[in-house]
Amino acid sequence: MKGEIISVGTELLLGEVVDTNSNYLALQLPLVGIDLRWISTVGDSLDGLIEVFHRAIGRSDIIIATGGLGPTGDDLTREAIAAVLGETPSVNEALLEGLRAFFLRFGRTMSPHNIKQATLIPSAEAIVNPRGTAPGWWVEKGMSTIVAIPGPPGEMQRMWEIEVAPRLQKKIFGHFKICRTLKCFGRGEAETDELIASMYLLKNPDLGIYAKPDGIHLRLVAMAGKEIEAREMLDSAEVRLRDILGDSVWGSDSETLETVTGELLARLGLKLATMESVTGGLLASTVTDVPGSSGYFQGGLISYTSESKSLFGVEAGLIEKHGAVSHETAQAMADVARCRFNADIGLATTGVAGPDPMEGKPPGLVYIAISDHRGTRSVEAHYPPRRPDVKRLAVIHALFLLRQVLLELEPEGGHQWGLSSA
Repeated sequence: MKGEIISVGTELLLGEVVDTNSNYLALQLPLVGIDLRWISTVGDSLDGLIEVFHRAIGRSDIIIATGGLGPTGDDLTREAIAAVLGETPSVNEALLEGLRAFFLRFGRTMSPHNIKQATLIPSAEAIVNPRGTAPGWWVEKGMSTIVAIPGPPGEMQRMWEIEVAPRLQKKIFGHFKICRTLKCFGRGEAETDELIASMYLLKNPDLGIYAKPDGIHLRLVAMAGKEIEAREMLDSAEVRLRDILGDSVWGSDSETLETVTGELLARLGLKLATMESVTGGLLASTVTDVPGSSGYFQGGLISYTSESKSLFGVEAGLIEKHGAVSHETAQAMADVARCRFNADIGLATTGVAGPDPMEGKPPGLVYIAISDHRGTRSVEAHYPPRRPDVKRLAVIHALFLLRQVLLELEPEGGHQWGLSSA
């Protein structure tokens, strides 16, 4: 089936809002058997919307529209669909009562402007939206299916995953498409691609490789007449990939490094503390993004200058001898974090975020150290010399190395700690 995405909103055309919805949906549509051919962005103009929907109906089997379902005068997606299909919207009493109940739960009175969100045309069904006031529309007309979903990403993604994707999957009779993503760190895209070259010969599952902020993602998509057959193909391909790539594979699907390391810390009953220079608190912030992190994260120190490092306990003579950006200083910082917070593991970062060199050392140079009861170790890494990227990549690298240490410490572990550089 040929698919098309229509992103609605003048704010998208003006660059005031980044269109993350199209990116998300472009990744999702192939997984339900839809061949995405076009992505259109249109402003809040009824004439413009009618033109875009008219063109989409003439060339696409499945049309996914995001945005323009709000209560204001410039929310015109419903009106445009109705006009293109030649149907008249009317208020649906069940939707209207649901909207009123939504506002009552928050102790608010519904504005008359919200009534337009309770309208339907004869060929449309409402799609429930427990996260907001805008129900979606599922429209079947002729050979086309139009799915209109809200623009706010939280509402859009929930509606897609729970309501829309399963229903679209059923439209692809006799085929089951299932996706799995493996996430890797420590090797570049080209090196990873070379290692897994033989896997491309499989064709089913189809294998794709993508460079992402947290490393390299490998997406497997299996298609079969039965769901169990597709899952068996995925399982077999995953085993082969893990055999090839080893411990560089750190997670899959929706897992993040902070959730993976958090689960390991909790399972092992270990406490973590951090001391950061180059990452400026981003490491501690990322660790504590995980619910329940207070059960294993003791605390963190931000020591952005040599003087503050010394105040927290790093010897001034050591910094003077080796520099603030060095293996030695990073290791001392990890020891300080572990001791100050009485933690099992200390994790530290120091480096040059840029754009200028420091101590004669280039931007992008980072040292990461980990301290535990067996001793303290550190790695040197070099990242593209863009300040936000250096901070982000240092955090990802630090969490990846933390995971390796935690795997070593598992009773059934025995993993070797790979001192890889990004």
